[in-house]
Amino acid sequence: MIIAQISITPIGAGTSVGDYVRVALDEIKRSGVKYELNAMATVIEVESLDKLFEVVKRAHEAVIRKGGKRVITEIKIDDRRDKDASIESKIKAVEK
Repeated sequence: MIIAQISITPIGAGTSVGDYVRVALDEIKRSGVKYELNAMATVIEVESLDKLFEVVKRAHEAVIRKGGKRVITEIKIDDRRDKDASIESKIKAVEK
């Protein structure tokens, strides 16, 4: 399982970007992948890099459709192949 952190930010949209985050999150929800929103980014769980990039592309393009003229998208990928991992298993490992 791949766990990725995504942050999509429109540049020049003012100090409040909640409306842009909302449309990006709507695309993530529609994709059907497991996700967790936090104060600084969104963490998603996907089965493949292809699915990850598909979801990120849809969310990025949603921000552009919303009116973003310049959009910065950051992705941090944890692609662990030696054992199954999930958002919950990573959190539990830390909280142990």
